[in-house]
Amino acid sequence: MSLSIGDKAPLFELPDQDGNTHALSDQIGKTVLLYFYPKDDTPGCKKEACTIRDNWGAFKKAGIVVFGVSVDTVAKHKKFVNKYDLPFTLLADVDKTLVNAYGVWAKKKFMGREYMGINRWSFLIGPDGRIAKIYTDVKPSDHAGEVLLDAKGL
Repeated sequence: MSLSIGDKAPLFELPDQDGNTHALSDQIGKTVLLYFYPKDDTPGCKKEACTIRDNWGAFKKAGIVVFGVSVDTVAKHKKFVNKYDLPFTLLADVDKTLVNAYGVWAKKKFMGREYMGINRWSFLIGPDGRIAKIYTDVKPSDHAGEVLLDAKGL
């Protein structure tokens, strides 16, 4: 599925790092950052998560709900959250429903080896439940600031 700005964001219900279920339909009226990342506690994913954490006050002030998504388990998410004191929700998409719905599960190449994995993409979803911005060239250290700037117009 190929998503575009203005499309209705695909709905989801997934467990977080504590086993609690979160649904996009519960966030109507709020701005949501849905950011997909390859794997808990790897260098780029740690950098991206900690940069959002370090800007958490600005995210809260802007009223942005943050969901990080990977195919890691609830238990792995819990360790990641606790290790880096992450104040936002990580969703466990172990059956790959959400990564497929958003088109981020794809063939990747690393050191000559091809494999399936998650593209580091993010979707800024407006209060109306529609996709307001798609980030396909995410730089982990810059992403939080970029999202905060873009969210001002929503």
